[in-house]
Amino acid sequence: MSRFPVENIRNFSIVAHVDHGKSTLADRLLELTGTIDKTKNNKQVLDKLQVERERGITVKAQTASLFHNCEGKQYLLNLIDTPGHVDFSYEVSRSLSACQGVLLVVDANEIDLKNADPERVENQIEKVFDIPSDECIKISAKLGTNVESVLQAVIERIPPPKVHRKNPLRALVFDSTFDQYRGVIANVALFDGVVSKGDKIVSAHTQKTYEVNEVGVLNPNEQPTHKLYAGQVGYLIAGMKNVTEAQIGDTLYLHKQPVEPLPGFKSAKPMVFAGMYPVDQSEYNNLKSAIEKLTLNDSSVTVHRDSSLALGAGWRLGFLGLLHMEVFNQRLELEYNASVILTTPTVPYKAVLSSSKLIKEYREKEITIINPAQFPDKSKVTEYLEPVVLGTIITPDEYTGKIMMLCEARRAVQKNMIFIDQNRVMLKYLFPLNEIVVDFYDSLKSLSSGYASFDYEDAGYQTAELVKMDILLNGNNVEELVTVVHKDKAHSIGKAICERLKDSLPRQLFEIAIQAAIGSKIIARETVKAYRKNVLAKCYGGDITRKMKLLKRQAEGKKKLRKIGNVEVPKDAFIKVLKTQSSK
Repeated sequence: MSRFPVENIRNFSIVAHVDHGKSTLADRLLELTGTIDKTKNNKQVLDKLQVERERGITVKAQTASLFHNCEGKQYLLNLIDTPGHVDFSYEVSRSLSACQGVLLVVDANEIDLKNADPERVENQIEKVFDIPSDECIKISAKLGTNVESVLQAVIERIPPPKVHRKNPLRALVFDSTFDQYRGVIANVALFDGVVSKGDKIVSAHTQKTYEVNEVGVLNPNEQPTHKLYAGQVGYLIAGMKNVTEAQIGDTLYLHKQPVEPLPGFKSAKPMVFAGMYPVDQSEYNNLKSAIEKLTLNDSSVTVHRDSSLALGAGWRLGFLGLLHMEVFNQRLELEYNASVILTTPTVPYKAVLSSSKLIKEYREKEITIINPAQFPDKSKVTEYLEPVVLGTIITPDEYTGKIMMLCEARRAVQKNMIFIDQNRVMLKYLFPLNEIVVDFYDSLKSLSSGYASFDYEDAGYQTAELVKMDILLNGNNVEELVTVVHKDKAHSIGKAICERLKDSLPRQLFEIAIQAAIGSKIIARETVKAYRKNVLAKCYGGDITRKMKLLKRQAEGKKKLRKIGNVEVPKDAFIKVLKTQSSK
């Protein structure tokens, strides 16, 4: 690796919207530089997870070192592939800190298709990003058309890293994976110095010392080398056994040669919380170890222990968004064969406490609520706050009216509307996060025939009229189905949950009243009718009073049963209600 001087190294990333062909372009670049053989099977080479290949998206940022000859010089090009979905923005920020430049990929409806319109897209890019249209490179990654010019542009336009090889080692951990046999594999970008096998290194975050067992480059599979030099990107194995030891954003330096740590990343802030329970409690320990292993590869998931009367022991997990939650759940199933029950996703609400006694008890005036069951009563609170996001929707103008109606139905406030060109509109709305967290993206796609794109960024908190809605079965509260809703939407959501429960609960020998309540006020009700034996079957004719007596006795028995009988909600009924609630 020493044959590459710093001026012959380029660290770059590919940035694009979800589904615009980043991974396809990465495949072509790997083929062009001879990193992988040119075969028909080269699809999503950097997407190693099964979930990525099934969904056709990148979830985990991957790295590949490409060796390229240009004008007689051998260049080392480090490509860091990034995810495009908004949920994985932390992966992108982490990858970008190791780069000196990026390729922006914009889909002009593929230049190899007859509907392609690259000139119009060039003008849009110039208008939105101020990037001169003559700097655009028209390629088709699918067919490999003009991809060589991308490598040429990377060498000419992206600067080499500003590093010092003579200074002591300073390496940034920008990603990590867990290997069952070798422990933690840390992906590092070297900003200063050199690291080689046998070196003693220290983590600036934990202050623990390790001995380096192996260093190398990702090509895209691991390829051990003797040393890694400043400006290069590679991997490092140093006997880290614990899943929390490879903190993303941490700085590594040589033992007894401390350095100023690189500016660390802000730890990712979970936006969506859900309860996770094993379908069978005997699987608890297996699921626990599976979650621990997955959270190493995904340090943005927060885990808190939780338990519930109906579902047993489990966890409350925090995710960056809904896709992130689905992918985590799918990886548990595919990689660890674990089946789980996920409760309805909720967002982190805040409450400003009113009395000094409560403030003393919680040790703060403003508390964050991640579990709806712990939502404080209105009498204890001066105001409730809900998280809001600034959403950007880009759509063909014929769908604007429908999309505006959808946004208004979700309590969104319009902030801006710009015509990008003759037939495309950019709408900016301030959304309450809990309104978009479940099914907004699907509704938007179906309204716009799949043409509208949606992106959002955190915009803090705003005051809101929130209420805690309980679900009662014969007067008993079901803790797992408690939800926090906006006052205006409580009735419709309560009615929907009651209807779903009515369809899912098995009938009993007594009547079951399913109610949605806010405090002591019932806002919706459904009834599951009781099984009835035909007590009049033996009466052939005869006096009506005999029949009335038998029916009265049956009614009294049912009433008594209802008082003493408990409604046990079976697990499969819970799964049905929670599944349909999140897929609605």
